[in-house]
Amino acid sequence: MPLENITNIFENSPYNKHLGIKFEKFEEDSIVCSIKITTSHLNVNKAVHGGVFFSILDSVMGATIRTVVNQPIVTVNMSINYFAPLMNGEEMMATAKILQQGNSIVTAEGLVNDSKGSVVAKSIGTFKIMQMNR
Repeated sequence: MPLENITNIFENSPYNKHLGIKFEKFEEDSIVCSIKITTSHLNVNKAVHGGVFFSILDSVMGATIRTVVNQPIVTVNMSINYFAPLMNGEEMMATAKILQQGNSIVTAEGLVNDSKGSVVAKSIGTFKIMQMNR
């Protein structure tokens, strides 16, 4: 599948649109996502809900892997560490890199940075490559 088609899949995902995930850079093995934080992203403590961090990390890792394996993938497992909160009006940027790729399983690492470049969350995820007929 051409890279443009993969880009369209992620940019037009209803869930990504709902969260406001924007794909700033979409190249093979190099994806950058962002979210401009609004009140709809906040938890009861008025900081970004952990699920928003989790979602952007899952999306950026999945998109990065998809550009390399050129097959649909699904998340098998993902863990996340939160280092600092983000607040309304701030922006989060997410990047990912593939750590290990096998025939059916890929492991990736994702980072969320604030607008100053500080790492505010880090994840590691395991993804299964869905062997589809081409």
